[in-house]
Amino acid sequence: MPELPDLNPFVDRLADLDRQMAEPDFFSDPRKSADLSREHQKLTRLLELRDRFMAAGKQLEENKELMADTEADEELREMAAEEVPQLEEQLEKLYEEVLESMLPPDPSDSRNTIMEIRAGTGGDEASLFAGDLFRMYSRFAERQGWRIEELSSNESEVGGFKEIIFSVSGDSVYRDLKWESGVHRVQRVPTTEAGGRIHTSAATVAVLPEAEEVDVQIDPSELEITVARASGPGGQGVNTTDSAVQILHKPTGMIVKCADERSQLKNKNKAMKVLRSRLLEQKEREEQEKYAANRKSQVGSGDRSERIRTYNFPQGRMTDHRINLTLYSLDELMEGGLSPVVEGLQEADKKQRIEAILDTSSAN
Repeated sequence: MPELPDLNPFVDRLADLDRQMAEPDFFSDPRKSADLSREHQKLTRLLELRDRFMAAGKQLEENKELMADTEADEELREMAAEEVPQLEEQLEKLYEEVLESMLPPDPSDSRNTIMEIRAGTGGDEASLFAGDLFRMYSRFAERQGWRIEELSSNESEVGGFKEIIFSVSGDSVYRDLKWESGVHRVQRVPTTEAGGRIHTSAATVAVLPEAEEVDVQIDPSELEITVARASGPGGQGVNTTDSAVQILHKPTGMIVKCADERSQLKNKNKAMKVLRSRLLEQKEREEQEKYAANRKSQVGSGDRSERIRTYNFPQGRMTDHRINLTLYSLDELMEGGLSPVVEGLQEADKKQRIEAILDTSSAN
């Protein structure tokens, strides 16, 4: 029977939550009470699984003892032997469920998301690929029932985007999209290539959990906000007001521009949404680096400078280099069929985190 890691810290935490939830003013802060209630529910399930695991293990031991008892009734010994494979399978399943339940949830998983796609190396072809990636994520969002809102964009002369920033809203958006951060490489024959030669170009993707005002406190005195006349297509469509907004966050040097709306206020609000999300991502990344510095990451750091995926159009192949996953269904993937990739990355991350728990447990 496999040995479970030490669960006493979880027992102590559940007892602490019981005390907090018994306080008269527990529901005075709805957000905090909801978070603690979810944690209480998760811990209760973990300990219930532990109890079922221990009960199944005890039953397995009793069956084996009965099988070894030569003086026991033969029919009972046969019944015990028949139950052993089922109990062993049940024990293995419960063991995996206990380990999974020990994994701490990512507090950002349920958040909406800000995505930024930028053309990288490859000139015009890179901007076209950036546009293809935006279309791919838009199709995936449609399949998931999510909503996309464009926040800022800079289109290239040949189509596609030099840069596009957009928000994705819905259930568990960040949980499914957070692994998309990094360099996406494409190999294909550009439409402008007369000789039919395959070119390699790239686009970078950044995925940021959408921040709320309570998550990141921004001192207005640390902002430098400038406005300018937004560029337009000319004629009646040209924007004749100073509606384009640029925000500089002085402490970090971050600059956010937004000119998509005709309203200066709307552009400012969109720019602030992006700025808060970038600051939250920076804050969370610094926290993660504190405990992850000495741990090898199987899935990847989420760093946008890390090459994560190759899209090979001549071969109809997509390869995710972090988990060595290759799929020969590129057309379906580009139409938003990303679920197999997302599920593969989530499974790899889960295994990695379980291994970390077992390593910590064995070290102690």
